[in-house]
Amino acid sequence: MSDSRSPRPPAPVAVRVEDWGWRYAGRAAWAVRGLTLSVEPGERVLLLGASGAGKSTVLAGLAGVLGGDDDGETEGSLLLDGRAPAEARGRSGLLLQDPDAQVILARVGDDVAFACENLGVPRDELWARVRWSLDAVGLDLPLDRSTAQLSGGQKQRLALAGLLAMRPGLLLLDEPTANLDPEGAREVRDAVAAVLAASGATMIVVEHRVPVWRDLVDRVVVVDAAGGVLADGAPDAVLSDRAGDLRRAGVWLPDETVPAAPTVAVGAPLLEARELAVGRSPLFSGRRRRARGTNRRRPDDARLEHALPFLTDLAVAEGSALALTGRSGVGKSTLALTLGGLLPRLGGTLGASAGLADGAGADPGAWRSRDLLTRIGSVFQNPEHQFLASTVRDELAAGPRALHLPADAIDRRVAEVLEALGLSALAEANPFTLSGGQKRRLSVGTALATRPRVLVLDEPTFGQDANTWRGLVELIAALRADGHAIIAATHDAEFASAVGASEHRVDAQQEAAA
Repeated sequence: MSDSRSPRPPAPVAVRVEDWGWRYAGRAAWAVRGLTLSVEPGERVLLLGASGAGKSTVLAGLAGVLGGDDDGETEGSLLLDGRAPAEARGRSGLLLQDPDAQVILARVGDDVAFACENLGVPRDELWARVRWSLDAVGLDLPLDRSTAQLSGGQKQRLALAGLLAMRPGLLLLDEPTANLDPEGAREVRDAVAAVLAASGATMIVVEHRVPVWRDLVDRVVVVDAAGGVLADGAPDAVLSDRAGDLRRAGVWLPDETVPAAPTVAVGAPLLEARELAVGRSPLFSGRRRRARGTNRRRPDDARLEHALPFLTDLAVAEGSALALTGRSGVGKSTLALTLGGLLPRLGGTLGASAGLADGAGADPGAWRSRDLLTRIGSVFQNPEHQFLASTVRDELAAGPRALHLPADAIDRRVAEVLEALGLSALAEANPFTLSGGQKRRLSVGTALATRPRVLVLDEPTFGQDANTWRGLVELIAALRADGHAIIAATHDAEFASAVGASEHRVDAQQEAAA
């Protein structure tokens, strides 16, 4: 094939799951067990269930990426067109929730071509597939465009194009819009719709929020956290007839209500930014260099070459809540890390009040790690980037131990956080074997365990079912009522409303934000 015309669509895959289960190595509990499910060729299925019910594990199993006997124990069977997933190479494609985790190569065309090259697709056909796939997902970009320049929504569409170029008969989508702004989520959803129309592939999508995918699927399956299937049928029938069961299981229903925001008296100032310029500059490689004043000796113009195209003015006080909003990829995470003292400012000022600094100095970017623990706690967008220990209990204890708290005080704090975040049953589990939603709650817990006066959260609610979402909202609202300040980079408007956060929109087109 030498042009960009649509290739012959692949045959849609039939999925058969028979009494299947998987238990990760080192875990006592099964991630999934007793699951029996049939998906006919060309069906479009929305897979729902509580956080930790095993939805992502099911997709990983169908994609053939769970690993072998050293990685876990399995029972029952998974079959794609009668074959084990590992034997059906190229017949399924898995799209994950983190846009950055799926970008492999530096240029758009090379990234889309990567999987096809691994499958041994001839060169002429490969590049025809690349061009057609990019067109199918609505990504009109030069093949040599840098992948680093893409927004989150564009990166997800790029990953989808890479899957489509493989011509899979089964699309497996694991919360692909969880970390995207509403416009980016629509872009990805519309791209999936176009792909399905062009290919006729079977699709299974995992999502907590039903409305994004409801009109695109013809079936809803709800995985029971206790094992097996809780509900299965047409979307309208399942969502209405089983509403009570689904609500108890934490499934987000279309008529879900948002808790009322708390009324909180705002206290003394804690942080203030004026014309703050942020970015990830290679000029500064570590906290030690910043503490020695490296950034003060660098000329402003050298630093600002690496700054993002916006300046920020904001103030944070005791008991306040601030939501950093804006398009995916605009720089909310970079701003959050700078406010949290984990990246150096590249221009302007960022100052802590005397009450917050408590002798550590005015610039949070120059504080030592131990100084930050009780002053500003940060939760990264990717939870795994901050895990240090081999068990959930030790992960939560790491911060209090760094503060040299007594052993009994550490045990009490850890027990309180485990209970508050619904992680008590997972205290001895390896953090890396948790579900996405459980990892997010653990990452929030690691910050809470040191009781910082300012809490900086990056997408704190992704991966949560309705019940765990409410638990996080109640916990964060209670912290705010107790005088802690909350800063959250988020696309979750319901979360911002429920904690009573004011909005600070990050806009790459503006020179300053009031």
